[in-house]
Amino acid sequence: MRPIRVLVVEDSIVFRELLVQNLSKDPAIQVVGTAKDPFEARDAILAYKPDVMTLDVELPRMNGIEFLRKLMPQYPLPVVVISSLSDKVFDALNAGAVDFVAKPAVSSRAQLEDFVKNELLVKIKIASTAKISNIKKVVMAHEQQKLATAKDKNLIVAIGASTGGTEAILAVVKEFGTDIPGIVVVQHMPQGFTEMYARRLNDQCRIQVKEARTGDRVMPGSMLIAPGGDMHMQLVKVNGVYQVECKRGPKVNGHCPSVEVLFESVAKVAGANAVGIILTGMGGDGAKGLLSMRKAGARTIGQDESTCVVYGMPKVAYDLGAVEYQEKLSDIPSRTYALLNKM
Repeated sequence: MRPIRVLVVEDSIVFRELLVQNLSKDPAIQVVGTAKDPFEARDAILAYKPDVMTLDVELPRMNGIEFLRKLMPQYPLPVVVISSLSDKVFDALNAGAVDFVAKPAVSSRAQLEDFVKNELLVKIKIASTAKISNIKKVVMAHEQQKLATAKDKNLIVAIGASTGGTEAILAVVKEFGTDIPGIVVVQHMPQGFTEMYARRLNDQCRIQVKEARTGDRVMPGSMLIAPGGDMHMQLVKVNGVYQVECKRGPKVNGHCPSVEVLFESVAKVAGANAVGIILTGMGGDGAKGLLSMRKAGARTIGQDESTCVVYGMPKVAYDLGAVEYQEKLSDIPSRTYALLNKM
């Protein structure tokens, strides 16, 4: 099996060379070229035809986001963005990047080696399997859905996603009105970025969106996103009201927060009063939890292969029998409303 051909685009010569050295240690990776700005990157793409490109957002002559917007329509390529803590990363994902990693504050070579081995290499390998044709803005063609179910039924919607999930979640929840039951979400993301992502969704959706904190109520017309970092989010019920609890814990299925942890808690606490949705992402995080939800009487939806950036998590869930309805991304909002209206 041939190695993954990688192009590294980074304006700092020191950081660029350190990335190349550490990426090259993995036999599955071949760094075919480097570039310090988008113009050099364009020439390198044509010359080396890489499988994956790593891209710094802040670049001379043209920023990485503008470069992506020009590049992707002409030369679709899996891109992993390396970004400092900034909401610009979501512009990059919207422009066509597959995923991102948080740029480390490196104080030693050991820290950089750890970053490359445990974060960047993982993202590059996932990106090499991504369906670039599915990284696009989804245009919904539905009329606005209405919820006929009474709000006092204490219903809840739980969503889990990973690679490609930031745009997929937006595509789904943008279609939800303020009548939707409370929503809880785990999207695999580094610490700090989930708060910015929540603000971004809050600005673009009719529902209210925020990063979750322990004790936050899960209210109709609102969505709570699990904080990135080292805490899992679980659903709890206090005096008959759904709340979330965010607690530190070890990684589950390689992730913290984990979709599995959230879905298992929803199965236990909400039972048949829930709809579970599993979206694009590598691996199997959340698949067993979604099965637990279905066994508890919840209705479940999985994103189909044709619209996933990475058909991993939904596939594992489907193969386990956890997915009741497999839908294209554009059909998930209407299916969600249809199921809620039957409860």
